[in-house]
Amino acid sequence: MSTTERPGAELSGRLGYLLKHAQLRMAELNAEALRPHGIDGRELGVLVVLAGGEPASQQQAAQRLGIDRTTMVAMLDTLEGKGLVSRHPHAEDRRRNVVELTERGRVVLGRALEASDEAERRFLASLSTRAAQQFRDSLRAIVAQRQAGI
Repeated sequence: MSTTERPGAELSGRLGYLLKHAQLRMAELNAEALRPHGIDGRELGVLVVLAGGEPASQQQAAQRLGIDRTTMVAMLDTLEGKGLVSRHPHAEDRRRNVVELTERGRVVLGRALEASDEAERRFLASLSTRAAQQFRDSLRAIVAQRQAGI
């Protein structure tokens, strides 16, 4: 980016600008890291949630991720097509679909998490270890505030 293409101080100091461009850089690094594993960042999020304990219903997984049911179904269709998840009716409530990682899904998740962790390290490389932790903690506090409806 040349000097004439860079934003001036009036823009580059704005929080919205900084957050947007930081998120774009993180997404870029993460996409690059995940590409060899055949998934994207949103799919990684779904796999992480599904790996987090007991088999989850589609609806429970969607709620944990904060996405609508239709989007969740489309994402699960894609992940199922890749052989990473399987769906089957709940044993006690056949109206609910239980979603679980396949063996291949567990392997891909493990490798993708390592790749994503490395992308995060690259993203935070310009910060000290302490500053990187403060950055995470600050973002976590902001997200928690939103989740609490504040």
